[in-house]
Amino acid sequence: MFQTANLRVELADKVRAIGTGGIGLVQRLAEQTGLVDAINSRLHLLKIHRPYHESDHVFNLAYNAMCDGRLEDIELRRNDEVFLDTLGTERIPVRPRPETSADDLPRATFAT
Repeated sequence: MFQTANLRVELADKVRAIGTGGIGLVQRLAEQTGLVDAINSRLHLLKIHRPYHESDHVFNLAYNAMCDGRLEDIELRRNDEVFLDTLGTERIPVRPRPETSADDLPRATFAT
């Protein structure tokens, strides 16, 4: 879901920016090193991949932490147009509901 193919860094008179603008470069690094594919092939949480894959959920939490956010901040990032544009996506996965306990979440299985 996250795609950074058109990411450019430039200066202009009219700027749309975020303090964590390097997040798009981190995503590109994850794509180019094969980390995205490795996560998707080894982590099995979802039965259906529409529209998200396991890596989208992993990176959603990781990027939120890299942006010095708490779980509650994911909703802010879901509505931040510049953040979404930086990642080359229209939306990101939602965080688990506060009333969701760890017992309600699927157990992760990792392929070896």
